[in-house]
Amino acid sequence: MKLPVAFEEKMKRLLKDEYEAYLASYKLPKYQGLRVNTLKLSLEEWEKINPFTSLKTVPWCKEGFYYDAHEKPGKHPYYFAGLYYIQEPSAMSPGAYLPIEPGDRVLDMCAAPGGKSTQLAARMKQEGVLVSNDISASRVKALLKNLENFGNRNGIVTSETSEKLASKWPGYFDKILIDAPCSGEGMFRKNESATKSWEAYGVQHCANLQRTILEDAVTLLKSDGMILYSTCTFSPEENEGMIDEFLKKHPDFKVVPLTPVGGISKGRPDFIDADPQLEGALRLWPHHLEGEGHFVCLLQRTGGEAGKCPGYGKQKRLKDYPDALAFMEQYTHLSADMPVTEISGKLYSIPEDAPDLKGVRVIRGGLLLGELKNKRFEPSHVLTLAYPKEMFKQTIEWSLQDEAIMRYLKGETILCDRPKGYYVVCVDGYPLGWVKAQNGMLKNQYPASWRLC
Repeated sequence: MKLPVAFEEKMKRLLKDEYEAYLASYKLPKYQGLRVNTLKLSLEEWEKINPFTSLKTVPWCKEGFYYDAHEKPGKHPYYFAGLYYIQEPSAMSPGAYLPIEPGDRVLDMCAAPGGKSTQLAARMKQEGVLVSNDISASRVKALLKNLENFGNRNGIVTSETSEKLASKWPGYFDKILIDAPCSGEGMFRKNESATKSWEAYGVQHCANLQRTILEDAVTLLKSDGMILYSTCTFSPEENEGMIDEFLKKHPDFKVVPLTPVGGISKGRPDFIDADPQLEGALRLWPHHLEGEGHFVCLLQRTGGEAGKCPGYGKQKRLKDYPDALAFMEQYTHLSADMPVTEISGKLYSIPEDAPDLKGVRVIRGGLLLGELKNKRFEPSHVLTLAYPKEMFKQTIEWSLQDEAIMRYLKGETILCDRPKGYYVVCVDGYPLGWVKAQNGMLKNQYPASWRLC
């Protein structure tokens, strides 16, 4: 491919003797990856049902695997059951290196299309609060779908500026992931159109956005919290230079050194005469490993003061909604004491430690359980994906070999003589969605926008 001349000159200056090896990486194959969803199954369980023959472990992410393009995992029923997420291998590094504990309050500030949020969700094990935000109204739709397909129950999806979030939730988060908008130099090899964006906007435009987002993250962070800053660019101005500037302005922060594995390199403060502690950051170079370009740096706050964020407030319980309770008692094992909130007739399960959502553009304020309609309750599709099959009283079990699985995913009606009512369709024991048995048929409840084409 033809690279911008200015970019070539910069890379020659930075890489020196390595430049030819870097240039040769453009002739190598583009690496494809998937990451197993440990919210739904362990790696040991995955190994027993793994339908692909080409998988090879990604060194920096134990749940991540390379696959060959001919495998087509995006068309497999396991993908629709949310058993894995398709993600470029280098993009798995930020979510792998941010120290996450179940129960943390975590913000993914630039989250679409959702790869890193699903990774954080899996590590949180349905505990704590995960807020996934993206300012783009169009991209946030993909973010929501990917989190719902993954079965995340403790998540909130928003579409706001970082400034607005900082004004509403000061000092609320333990951990913040900033996969910052950047000049995208690390994606040139994967996506040739990225060069046009680089020529149109340049490094400085992105650096200004990054600076603003980092400042707002300081307001949002607890006094002892952590920020994981990442980009998919090689630009020192957006990487070591950006963090060097940040550290000078915020002496209560330090770089937490990260351990390089699998061909990952240390940070390069020498590129821009930055603070030597930035050697503790990481760089992923396509001529050193099987993946695209990335930068990762972990920051920890060691002092300072953070504001106080108001909580969500008291919630009602499932038992306060008789129609919903009747459905849940008939078809599920969910507790009548589950905390729920009704918004415009829709019933949500909100994380108990959630912040106040008033004044924030909320796309999904928790797990959508279903909708109250004329003294009846209509369950949501995502309810089936958020819990294991044992949570449902009536299931229909099909194996991969059963042709009914593909027909179901395409939205077809299926002949099947079952007693009237709702059932959860499962593939090899993993829920896919609802059907409604009636008159010897299974009326397909699989959402039209999710169907297999």
